[in-house]
Amino acid sequence: MLIRKTGILIVALAMLCSTAGISTAGDVRQELTEKSTLEKVMRRGVLRVGMSTFVPWAMKNKNGRLIGFEIDVARRLAEDMGVDIQFVPTKWSGIIPALLTGKFDVIIGGMGIRPDRNLKVNFTIPYEHSGMSLVASRKKAGEFVSIADFNKEEVTLAARMGTTAADAAEKHMPRAKLKLFDDEAQAIQELLNERVHGVVASAPMPAFQAARHAQKLFVPLEDTFTKEPIGFAIRKGDVDTLNYFNNWIRLRQADGWLKERHDYWFKTRKWEDQMQ
Repeated sequence: MLIRKTGILIVALAMLCSTAGISTAGDVRQELTEKSTLEKVMRRGVLRVGMSTFVPWAMKNKNGRLIGFEIDVARRLAEDMGVDIQFVPTKWSGIIPALLTGKFDVIIGGMGIRPDRNLKVNFTIPYEHSGMSLVASRKKAGEFVSIADFNKEEVTLAARMGTTAADAAEKHMPRAKLKLFDDEAQAIQELLNERVHGVVASAPMPAFQAARHAQKLFVPLEDTFTKEPIGFAIRKGDVDTLNYFNNWIRLRQADGWLKERHDYWFKTRKWEDQMQ
């Protein structure tokens, strides 16, 4: 009889511990869900997107309205979530710290997926791939046709601070002097003023600038000289939001929407008449 009672007691204790464990696990899941950016966005009714201007990723049209590939992507994402969109323009050099301090929910800004960045943020799967190109001064670099031509001590290049363009310039043209600027407009102005030989930037910006200033600028390389995956960046530890964004990218890749918008912004010039 004592053995039977002891057995019943053990079973009862096991069931109690199991129930407590299920309850605790449920509480943890609920807490994680409530802390997720996805849940906060849905309750707020607004998706806040950190971005910076890059042609043709994000730029302002004649009326001061944001347009570009990234802008289309962010707006469609918010539309599919059933929330409004708020863009938070941020200097590229400080965009990750701004995300980490909660100034916005996600970076959708042509950000290359890099190991050093991944130590600070989580990236989605790639929704696009980019590559680095060069736009050069006809007067200062008119005879240049290769990376080797730019990789010389007497050459000065410009790039945007904190970007993979700056990293690419340092890696592939280490002998050249490198001047860094807060935005690409400053770098291009430096090039137009003939103070640098070339500007390193993500394609197709160099080709766009060369076409816009054909008398002064040209593209010396036929193809991009790097290739990098591009992803959304979010704060670490947020599996729900990461899962949603990844599945959204997969869906919009599968239905062809991402390719259609990419081709419009990167393979045509139909949008140029919207620019200032």
